[in-house]
Amino acid sequence: MATKIRLQRHGRKDYPFYHIVIADSRAPRDGKFIEKIGTYNPNTNPATIDLKFDRALYWLTTGAQPTDTTRTILSDEGVLLKKHLLGGVTKGAFTEADAETKFAAWKESKAKAAELVANKSVAAQAAAKKARFEAEQAANKAKADQVAAKKAELLAAAAPAEVAPAEESEAAAPAAESAE
Repeated sequence: MATKIRLQRHGRKDYPFYHIVIADSRAPRDGKFIEKIGTYNPNTNPATIDLKFDRALYWLTTGAQPTDTTRTILSDEGVLLKKHLLGGVTKGAFTEADAETKFAAWKESKAKAAELVANKSVAAQAAAKKARFEAEQAANKAKADQVAAKKAELLAAAAPAEVAPAEESEAAAPAAESAE
């Protein structure tokens, strides 16, 4: 039987969620499968992959052929590298301990790269938040300046009106004295 490692679509319209399954190559996409070895959710950022590493490696070594997308997923998770290293051990190119150290080094470098991306993302979010805060402060300051200018204008308009009646009463008082 020709087996494939492929994706089986689930989820609602415009929101896919996939199961990574081992299936007969003649079975329909969402039909009967032999074993479910993981899930793939492309809707999250970054995409969420939950994979049974040992079972995926087992099926690859027994001859299951991954589809293009699952090949990429298995490569990102390190299953294809592990299979390659195990092939080198069987050929006698290096020992199993060497293969494990190479795989551990690859896994560590992958984790460091993921951490760098996560830190970069967090830093970008913090910078964006700071920029939004500064823009909001500038807008608030501009609004406060406008309100202060309007208040000063209203006070200036009200002050001459109060001064004018006082001046008129002072002018009227000397005229009254001269009339007496």
